[in-house]
Amino acid sequence: MSEKINKVVLAYSGGLDTSVILRWLIETYDCEVIAFSADLGQEEELDTVEEKALKTGASKVYIDDLKEEFIKDFVFPAFRANAIYESQYLLGTSIARPLIAKRQIEIANIEEADSVSHGATGKGNDQVRFELGYYALKPDIKIIAPWRIWNLTSRTALMAFAESHGIPVPSTPKNPYSTDRNMLHISYEGGILEDPWKTPPEDIYILTVSPQNAPDQAEEIEMTFEKGNPVAVNNKTMSPATLFKELNRLGGKHGIGRADIVENRFVGMKSRGIYETPGGTILRTAHIALESITMDREVMHLRDSLIPRYAEMIYNGFWFSPERELMQTMIDKTQENVSGLVRLKLYKGSCQVLGRKADYSLYSEDFATFEDDRVYRQGDADGFIRLNALRLRIREINKH
Repeated sequence: MSEKINKVVLAYSGGLDTSVILRWLIETYDCEVIAFSADLGQEEELDTVEEKALKTGASKVYIDDLKEEFIKDFVFPAFRANAIYESQYLLGTSIARPLIAKRQIEIANIEEADSVSHGATGKGNDQVRFELGYYALKPDIKIIAPWRIWNLTSRTALMAFAESHGIPVPSTPKNPYSTDRNMLHISYEGGILEDPWKTPPEDIYILTVSPQNAPDQAEEIEMTFEKGNPVAVNNKTMSPATLFKELNRLGGKHGIGRADIVENRFVGMKSRGIYETPGGTILRTAHIALESITMDREVMHLRDSLIPRYAEMIYNGFWFSPERELMQTMIDKTQENVSGLVRLKLYKGSCQVLGRKADYSLYSEDFATFEDDRVYRQGDADGFIRLNALRLRIREINKH
């Protein structure tokens, strides 16, 4: 390797890939490696991560609880925008990567490291998301992406490397899926899922029960919002992460939030993934319901027209871009009056809106009623329609 590497901060999960990468970095660059694991609510055992990383050769290990920051500063802003990629994907992995990159760069600055590294492959989106974040926050950082330069090109090769170096790894042929988990979701890729015709096996799901096996009794809940953010469930105020954990519990109990998606990756290929996003599905449904009575029509339509572009920015890794920040400012302006209460019914995979109310509601029963009213003159619609029809009439007249 031509470029001298002195100290690397590695985004480390303790799985097969990053365990091998940790040792490979040390042997390849003769450098110091600091392992960093972000606790984003993946509910996986992190107690052994430090011990494992140190045994594999890390000089130091950071395990940071980022759950509150993740929900408050990354998930909530995206959900204020009703962000969704290609009409189905709630961006569970995409929205976590910029936070991991941000903290990784912070650690690099603290430890005076000249380099950062990650375990993303050269085929996926995560390499782009991580590295755009690194460069945006520290333009002179050196980035090492092992999957793009080493000769360990298969899981068999990785397992052999791990075995030869005495690295314990959890991967087995019985668990062929690539998964990513955080408070917002869990995703599954690989194995039989690579055939988009094959049905996902029921036993892969972790966060949600099968809708068929969900309770036969529907459950009603209420969510309170302030300026587009949820602040309470069933009148109980909670911190962002605590609230989201409760939504996940409720959604998982009722089989809500499963999605089978074939999406277009930024690098160009299509990819099939299975997702569980129980809390996010409930949140998005409730948020849209409250907006329906609190947001001006033209403001809503303008914001909605920007959702695909906003979601694409996050999906493609441009969280720290000026265009995303500009759009976020506009979106947050639309949320100033999105405060109120939404009532929902959770039942066997569905989340149904039962009611919504707000102090700043633009809905007026006086105007909307089908009964007698004194505020709306129906005859005014005649001129309104004739003026809107004028160009249509002229167009048809000119055909003859």
